[in-house]
Amino acid sequence: MSTADPQTEDVQNEGTEATAVETTTTETVEATPAPVEHVVKTDPKTGEHLGTGRRKSGVARVRVKAGTGKIVINDRELAEYFPHEQDQNAVMAPIRDSGYEGKIDVRILVTGGGPTGQSGACRMGLGRALLSMDAEVGHQLKDNGHLTRDSRMKERKKYGLHGARRGTQFSKR
Repeated sequence: MSTADPQTEDVQNEGTEATAVETTTTETVEATPAPVEHVVKTDPKTGEHLGTGRRKSGVARVRVKAGTGKIVINDRELAEYFPHEQDQNAVMAPIRDSGYEGKIDVRILVTGGGPTGQSGACRMGLGRALLSMDAEVGHQLKDNGHLTRDSRMKERKKYGLHGARRGTQFSKR
């Protein structure tokens, strides 16, 4: 350093002082999660929040409004329409996870597919309707998979085979 002139030493010192000031003034900012993107769909006549869900071949159109916890699927009660507890739990999962159990009335029209596809479609449609009603529960619904479309479909049968992949039995002799 003795060979350098005093002006360059000052410039070098100024640079170190500036970085020291910069490091002391940095602030920690808490990261807030970005809101879940959604479209608010409401029926202007009834004020019900709408949501559509699909799973396998099942399609569910869901309507949600403030109420007493009544769930009606195709004009029948939940336990009557889905006798298996697994399907009932799939339909109730978005309501439990969002904290609206006993606070909303749900009407669902579901068509196509079997019980598993229909209950999965109801689950997704109900999640979307709840998101339309209250954007605050979006992260809970998304984290638990209620807003994610399950794209798995039945694979089609191919000609020359017995099923989608099953071929004829091989005979060595």
